[in-house]
Amino acid sequence: MPAPYDTILFEKSGPVATLTMNRPDRMNGLTNGMVGEVTRALRAAAADPEIRVLVLTGAGRAFSPGADLQAVASAETPPDGELDIADFQAPVLLREMPAVTIAAVNGACAGAALGWAAACDLRFAAASAKFNVAFLDVGVAGDMGGPWTLSRLLGDAKARELYFLPGKFDAEEALRIGLVSRVFPDERFRDEVAAITTRLTESAPLALRTMKQNFLDAIRKKAQPISPIAAAVHAETMCQQSAIAMQLQRKLHWDPKAERFIDDEQANRLLSRAIRPPWSYTI
Repeated sequence: MPAPYDTILFEKSGPVATLTMNRPDRMNGLTNGMVGEVTRALRAAAADPEIRVLVLTGAGRAFSPGADLQAVASAETPPDGELDIADFQAPVLLREMPAVTIAAVNGACAGAALGWAAACDLRFAAASAKFNVAFLDVGVAGDMGGPWTLSRLLGDAKARELYFLPGKFDAEEALRIGLVSRVFPDERFRDEVAAITTRLTESAPLALRTMKQNFLDAIRKKAQPISPIAAAVHAETMCQQSAIAMQLQRKLHWDPKAERFIDDEQANRLLSRAIRPPWSYTI
């Protein structure tokens, strides 16, 4: 993993990585430095085969309101350097990395940070969270892929409404329109997200990763027939992990680096009979 960061925390515990935007005194407002560090951390996470779930959240009482406008207005040149096009890859990495990504929206979420949250696979909100696209209010067109992701999450008409007529809305409204999947009381929010994360990491790793890839393939292939490929991969993953666990009637532990079960030769013998490389599928 990269060297320590200045504006974020990046922690890894087993198969779970947590990326925390860490400027609580500024409600985690984004600076150029933070945007670069978030992108760098996400690239490292995407390349780490041990990470199966990544949680994006904010320190303190906010997720992030987007750009720190005070910092932008007070400096003629950015104190932490200019951004280039590669620094705007965070939403792509959140959407396309092999791990399942979760936005744990613990408070204010607006602007570019809303774009990051929308790019995640799952979004959960604390009851006190507030949302706002906000770009037009500060005279900018927007960034971080919001029009693309929000149009797919909410429908084109609702996404345009949120962009052209920005305004604050609460967590219950975010739930109603489909922006978040669940809303939890503030005092239980972290525990509820942790429980969901544990549920995901206890599922069959290969099936979880393949399931995410199936969704990415569905987006890329659009109307092309992909169901036969998905069905073939599904049959293989069932044989390789879930079905083996059911057959042996015990919980198995998977080593993603070795692509083998840990300390279980019987399970690995069954696995070796089931494996076929992905390029062997023919439709």
